[in-house]
Amino acid sequence: MLRQFLLYYHTMKHLRWVQIRYRVIHNLNQFIGHRFSFAANERKCTTVQLVLAKSIDSTVSYLGNNVFKFLNIKRSFFLSINWNEQAHGKLWVYNLNYFEYLSQTDLDKKEGLILIHDFIDNEKTIKDGMESFPLSLRGVFWIKFLVKHQVKDTAIDRSLYRQYIKLSNCPEYHLMGNHLLENAFSLLFGAYYFNQKQWLKQAKSMLIEELEEQILEDGAHFELSPMYHHLMLYRLLDAINLLQNNKKTGDGDLLQLLRQKAGLMLGWMLQITFANGDMPMLNDSALNIAPTAAALMRYANRLNIKRTIKSLSESGYRKILKPAYELLIDAGNIGPDYIPGHAHSDTFNFILYHKNQPLIVDTGISTYEKNERRNIERSTFSHNTVMVDRQEQSKIWGGFRVAQRAKIILLNENENSLIATHDGYQAIATTHQRQFIYHDNRIEISDYLTSDKPAQAFLHFHPNISIQLIKNRIEGVFGSIQLTNAVKISLESYEYALGYNKTQRATKVIIQFKESLITSIQLS
Repeated sequence: MLRQFLLYYHTMKHLRWVQIRYRVIHNLNQFIGHRFSFAANERKCTTVQLVLAKSIDSTVSYLGNNVFKFLNIKRSFFLSINWNEQAHGKLWVYNLNYFEYLSQTDLDKKEGLILIHDFIDNEKTIKDGMESFPLSLRGVFWIKFLVKHQVKDTAIDRSLYRQYIKLSNCPEYHLMGNHLLENAFSLLFGAYYFNQKQWLKQAKSMLIEELEEQILEDGAHFELSPMYHHLMLYRLLDAINLLQNNKKTGDGDLLQLLRQKAGLMLGWMLQITFANGDMPMLNDSALNIAPTAAALMRYANRLNIKRTIKSLSESGYRKILKPAYELLIDAGNIGPDYIPGHAHSDTFNFILYHKNQPLIVDTGISTYEKNERRNIERSTFSHNTVMVDRQEQSKIWGGFRVAQRAKIILLNENENSLIATHDGYQAIATTHQRQFIYHDNRIEISDYLTSDKPAQAFLHFHPNISIQLIKNRIEGVFGSIQLTNAVKISLESYEYALGYNKTQRATKVIIQFKESLITSIQLS
């Protein structure tokens, strides 16, 4: 009982009062239902003819004939679409209700309208899909589709107006972060489409406050997931597209802010993207969910947005570029204290690319379900860092929660090295210090602990990499890794995420040591 109390205490003490207040409101709405009249609000449903430049084509998820594929799971609805489909988890049904597939290049006007009207016919029975997050995405994708095909449909407009009334009344302040930004971007689209001044005022207020809060000084989205960074940049570019092509008096300052933040986000994205175009799979990041860096850059160029390059700083990530390798280091805190839901226990984790190919990798994620797989993928031992006495650096739990969390208490860096210390093991009277020293073809990683408690360091190799263990040395075509002060070294398999619900076996190295360990990576 005491342990459970402390778990909740260390999780909830970081929440803001606005989150707690809106959590109560959200739970009440879930219990009694957020009631509003479907008919009474249609009288103001007048629309404006908008103009939008080309956005980004979505990946194919609607296969025709009521067949959908999301998160690597295909589902056929033979008679009618079940918009409340629960067989594959909440994220799957969310994707069904996002309507992002309206942006597929192979989906024509007629087919898109059939899908939208099917949703409207079932609107009063839809549950998860009427939550504010999927509603926000759906609103943007519907409006983009309607504008692209110059559709004027009273039934669609009335449904969309009803949905935006609900969104305006139920922004996700209990979750905040990317959820609240999605709400704000969508309200901006709804305000322009319906020429609704109150929604515009609400959207502008939310966007100004949240963009200043959520975009860090070096351009990173503050939840520190490259995937969510790409997604928020995508929405930001869509908002710029909307404002630039449909000018309203008084919105110039907002457009200027959006363009400034987009430039910063582009700069950060380009700095951490690997030379072959790969997005780092850090924290909650998965393949084939967000647009690629190349697609986002093309979109930004069409909107005439210039990237702003600032030195990597507040995000905690550092990128080292050498002729033979690219090294990405996580030397920062796990994210904003009041919203660490997409964070992992991964302080001092690193990713190494050799000759433009992944060598030592983050394991990625394959699920958002609250299960053992989710716990494993967020855990310390699933990252290229150190675990002491089998304790987590940061206490992840419940799928999207974090109780005690590691904090950086020292950070020094120069052109050739970085040294940092975190306090994630203070409960067992231990601090962990890690130093990286960079050479043209060699990286030296030194780990120091302030206790003699047993520790393990982990190295996760990409599935394409074959390695051999020869005494205290790992060998492969990439070169070799010498491990000094190791007590025991073993090779084990792990599941490398290829996206949601899809993994591949790969090899990881587990190094047992006490007090200190030196890992010297020599690359060919």
